Amino acid sequence: MQKEKLKIVAQNRKAQHDYFFEEIYEAGLQLVGTEVKSLRMGRCSLKESFIRIENGEAFIYNMHISPYEKENIFNKDPLRTRKLLLHKAELRKLIGSVKMDGYTIIPIRLYFKGNYAKMEIALAKGKKLYDKRQDIMKKDIRREAERSFKVQKMY
Repeated sequence: MQKEKLKIVAQNRKAQHDYFFEEIYEAGLQLVGTEVKSLRMGRCSLKESFIRIENGEAFIYNMHISPYEKENIFNKDPLRTRKLLLHKAELRKLIGSVKMDGYTIIPIRLYFKGNYAKMEIALAKGKKLYDKRQDIMKKDIRREAERSFKVQKMY
């Protein structure tokens, strides 16, 4: 079986810094034609976007897809609410988990898998300030170790 290449359109880099990921899901998106064209051009932002479950369906809010320049009539609102396509079992699991204290659903990245736009979403728990400091400290230590290793390697 041949592995499909993923063309990443947008990433939410701050999510890794602000949340612990418990589980990661892949969801489809319900889009209109001009939005797909804009996504193929890479005109999307996941900053400040979030996911809510309403009436047993998942929706993404505040995801900005810039209007497609060559089609003015069919363009939709860039910040409109879009439906996420998930299996019922996954939705039930997410609903149960979100009801627990401190859990939320956040978008991680948006990509094309074949011809389909997919979104990676995560069931996440917010980090406390001291957790963020520990992550930064680990990153600095790793960076220093790599730097010293590189210096030793040059001599």
